[in-house]
Amino acid sequence: MRYGIDTLNSHLQQIIIGQSALRERLLVSLLTGGHLLIEGLPGLAKTTAARALADGMQLDFRRIQFTPDLIPGDITGSEIFLPDERSFNFVPGPLFTDILLADEINRAPPKVQSALLEAMQERQVTAGGVTRPLSPWFLVIATQNPLEHEGTYPLPEAQLDRFMMKVNVEYPDTEQELAILEQAQRQRQRPQTVLTSPPALTTEQLATARAAVNGIYIDDMVKRYIVQLVAATRHPEHWDQALSGQIEYGASPRATLALAYGAQALALLRDRDFVEPGDVITLAGDILNHRIGLGFTARAEGLTPRQFIDRLLQCVPAP
Repeated sequence: MRYGIDTLNSHLQQIIIGQSALRERLLVSLLTGGHLLIEGLPGLAKTTAARALADGMQLDFRRIQFTPDLIPGDITGSEIFLPDERSFNFVPGPLFTDILLADEINRAPPKVQSALLEAMQERQVTAGGVTRPLSPWFLVIATQNPLEHEGTYPLPEAQLDRFMMKVNVEYPDTEQELAILEQAQRQRQRPQTVLTSPPALTTEQLATARAAVNGIYIDDMVKRYIVQLVAATRHPEHWDQALSGQIEYGASPRATLALAYGAQALALLRDRDFVEPGDVITLAGDILNHRIGLGFTARAEGLTPRQFIDRLLQCVPAP
């Protein structure tokens, strides 16, 4: 890896045991500025991963624990009246940061979820009639628990579409869990001293790397493959009659852009200056799975979005 990304990756490997796919998706999100939704059970290093990414670059990090009693002003900030000055003063909310962890995002009511839309898409916040820009490194990493549905508010399609990827994290294997235990014991035995060290990746290096992603070559055949793959989520019967009636709605053109841009970032991470079809295939599940709605037939058969995408990948020929 170039542009200092390998140093940041090594930093993440020291903190996040296993979860290689999650680490790779974190770096893709960082290189593209695309927001990331992580779904998994508690205790699978979702919060640790977000904090490790921010610490590796020494970026400002904020965490919001989403709860049903939140209001939009709690995250965007609000105007506070100052009696002595007889005027209102804007107090920025936690959205004004570099990396925001939206923990259990589906526990907040729709009004709070919608308050994130402008920030995620336009990278600005409008409050009190004034629009204020966010950090150029602004990145939302949201988490949600796939099992608990009581007291939650499912994210609407418009909100889900703002996330570049949705990644599912699983339990570690036995060896990885043993390494996690040993790492935790070493940390408890280590003296609690504050150490200062240079960032694993500077913002200047990140800016250079992001510019390099735009220069990664993507062939017209690969572009056509991406377009065909996304179009297949809308009309899968064109590729396999067995998939007829199994889709309620497909992915939007935003998925096409995300798949192309993400593949360019992945090619950079893999030390290539061009995109291979394999890059598209690697990211297709994470970029498309939250952007499609399965029909009644598919749900009755127990088909998951990822299984549906895997079948499409088998049907749509790669160049």
